[in-house]
Amino acid sequence: MINAKLAIQSHPSQQTVIKLSPTVAFGGKELVIIGGPCAVESLEQMEIVAQQLSAAPVQALRGGVYKPRTSPYAFQGMGEEGLEVLATVRSRYNIPVITEVMSISQIEVVAAQADMLQIGSRNMQNFDLLKALGQAGKPILLKRGLAATIEEFVMAAEYILSHGNPDVVLCERGIRSFDNYTRNVLDLGAVAALKQITHLPVIVDPSHAVGKRELVAPLAKAAVACGADGLIIECHPEPEKSVSDARQALSLEDMVNLVDSLKPIAAAVGRNISQARGVGLKPTPLYCAA
Repeated sequence: MINAKLAIQSHPSQQTVIKLSPTVAFGGKELVIIGGPCAVESLEQMEIVAQQLSAAPVQALRGGVYKPRTSPYAFQGMGEEGLEVLATVRSRYNIPVITEVMSISQIEVVAAQADMLQIGSRNMQNFDLLKALGQAGKPILLKRGLAATIEEFVMAAEYILSHGNPDVVLCERGIRSFDNYTRNVLDLGAVAALKQITHLPVIVDPSHAVGKRELVAPLAKAAVACGADGLIIECHPEPEKSVSDARQALSLEDMVNLVDSLKPIAAAVGRNISQARGVGLKPTPLYCAA
């Protein structure tokens, strides 16, 4: 029994639908496909990504501007300059954008430009950050920790919910194991379990799970088949030149082809992939401390 009060389903059919924009929502019949590079590198890069993905059934763009890297010498992201790039692309292509927040001090500036704030696996149990996100005024994409149990994952979401923000989307992105052939082990059993345990939408990140681009498509298809509400997939105009996670990034052409291949699988499980994106996006209130 998971000791949560707000994240747990009150009845088997309870399902929260979380709006990313007036035309894009997690948890309904339509799957949400999020695509983009691991890191925002330039306006030119994101223009190319937005041009190609906005013409495909991809409903939101991802791109990191603050990057939690294992090495302190690796590229750490463009910071506020990267946020300006995302804001430009968001406005020009009328498509929602999602980016990561690593600290409480970043919430206000990121919430001013992004439609959804991502909490990466390393911060899943950063409890002070989770509490602050309860005041963020934006939907939260919460990724499962590197070695978190399902209960720990749900309780991390409970921190955000209990501090005032009901809009939390859970993301399974693989957990560590003794095997190292893939980057992590994608736990699709957790996806099925979470859909029974909690009313929150659940999406899958196959890119971080496997770390190899040739394995992303099969797991993306399996995720849709087992009931995921959406996918977040890394893609890049020139994957081999990506400054972060190059090995797992798809080309933009492969990304578009993958999304097309998901349509019959979605239909088989009673879902669909909509062309609709962020028509009518409006700014929302900035973060303010309680």
